[in-house]
Amino acid sequence: MTRRVLVALWLAVLPVMALAGTWQEHEGIAALFERAGVQGTFVVRMDDGRLVGHDEARARTRYVPASTFKIPNALIALSRGIVRDLEQPLPYGGQPQPFPQWERDMPLGEAFALSNVPVFQGIARSVGPALYRKDLARFGYGNAEIGERVDRFWLDGPLAISAVEQVDFLGRLAEGRLPYSPGAQRAVCAMALTDSGDGWVLYGKTGWQNAPGAGVGWWVGWVVRAGRVHPFALNLDIRREEDAVRRMQIGRAALAQLGLLP
Repeated sequence: MTRRVLVALWLAVLPVMALAGTWQEHEGIAALFERAGVQGTFVVRMDDGRLVGHDEARARTRYVPASTFKIPNALIALSRGIVRDLEQPLPYGGQPQPFPQWERDMPLGEAFALSNVPVFQGIARSVGPALYRKDLARFGYGNAEIGERVDRFWLDGPLAISAVEQVDFLGRLAEGRLPYSPGAQRAVCAMALTDSGDGWVLYGKTGWQNAPGAGVGWWVGWVVRAGRVHPFALNLDIRREEDAVRRMQIGRAALAQLGLLP
């Protein structure tokens, strides 16, 4: 068997290994959720492939991805030529929006940073259901179901993904192992850049299903430290508006407990 074949086989089994990785419950992370008074889960993949976090059962339960879907959505748009380049102005549709910053055309990176729903809905209508079904199955994103509303399936369902599946997907993106061009993957990673410091870089994206009402909130991403990628995902039940800020608060504190952030 050639070296090239061996490498291909190794890359093929990595996603399965990530999904089936040994789980380690972390008491300190569990205490973060308890002190905050919220129900949720957190999981991160460590160097040795272990999945460390809180509440394995919930971490393997699928929820609507909400705005965390902007990560694969941007990747599909760039890879399939729906968005030509990062400077192309994308239309918001001209209708009144709940947030004034959404009421203008803007390039993909700015729409990603502002979580501009109408811009990404316009992208979705251009992508179309057939291409979504093909690509979501191609890189194994959750249940890969889009239903009948091509511009709402990641907001209302039926698309759903678990925290463990988010970790698998984001790890492959951060390591450039998805079946798309390296340039498109690097561009999407750059959009997700959140923070950096001495020896570490943090990437992430929030999501809030049914915002601003009660629903499931997400914070997903990855930390690069000492050249190693550590993908993570958090979701929690948002019952009150103040619960939304706890997504990044708990997530960053959990990463700090594991020595991945200062």
